[in-house]
Amino acid sequence: MNPWVCALLITIAGALGGVVNALLTDNGFILPRLQSTILCPGFLSNVLVGAFAAFSSWSFYGSGASVELATLTERATISLRFSALAGAFLVGVAGARWITNEVDKQLLKETVVKSSRIKHLKHEDRAQLVKASPRKILQVVEQSSPAA
Repeated sequence: MNPWVCALLITIAGALGGVVNALLTDNGFILPRLQSTILCPGFLSNVLVGAFAAFSSWSFYGSGASVELATLTERATISLRFSALAGAFLVGVAGARWITNEVDKQLLKETVVKSSRIKHLKHEDRAQLVKASPRKILQVVEQSSPAA
């Protein structure tokens, strides 16, 4: 199989992993936005990071690592196993999950800073905090905090 076709299939599998990560998170398919000075990259970044992580992993450690692009001839072919596509999919999910976790961590840090200004939080808001995503938690705290 042509190495560029293999690379494309691996990249698509990683991008699908990024889509799955977007489905698994509480944020869903949000577009990139700025939330209280923190860049929330959204599902598009999940897809791009998943694709890049899968392609990089395949290029460094998979059958793509053995391809010599400078001397590629018509007879030079590589194999693409189903396990490589499944691995690319999982690497895509994991790579996208990493960026999601980093953003969530920043959101929670900002929440701690903003919540330190709140003297009393309404009972309804406390109940909402336990079940919400980090982005929603920050929104609730921002709405409850006094104007700075």
